[in-house]
Amino acid sequence: MLEEVLSGIVLAGTGTVTGIFVAVAVSVAPAMSSMERADYLRAHALLGKGYHPLMPILVNVVTLSGFALAFLSEPPGHALFPLASVLLIGVQAVSHLGNVPINRSLSGLAADGPWVDPRPQWRAWHRLRTGLAALALVVDTVAVLAVR
Repeated sequence: MLEEVLSGIVLAGTGTVTGIFVAVAVSVAPAMSSMERADYLRAHALLGKGYHPLMPILVNVVTLSGFALAFLSEPPGHALFPLASVLLIGVQAVSHLGNVPINRSLSGLAADGPWVDPRPQWRAWHRLRTGLAALALVVDTVAVLAVR
């Protein structure tokens, strides 16, 4: 029973993370890239409030659930679930070392004056974590299907 519950958490959680990241990549980030600086800074401040602390908590819950499934599941799940969790640790690392520092640098930034536009670099980091999340979703899906 616990294995089934954790499998559901892993699939739903990894799917949610990946879906949010894809939505940001294909809609939010392009829209933000087309904004003037002042509008971008205002929108960035508003959007950031909705993602924190939800995303880190969600990724951590899914990661820990995957590691628990390493002990609860049969082969090949015992190897695949922790692999997906390692990919999600990569998502967290990219977020904390790439995107979050850029996000923090924007708070309190004036709407005018010199600046280096952070959007291309932010989008590159975001594409990387989106790819890692998508890979984790594929691995988790294969793991769930393989142990059935």
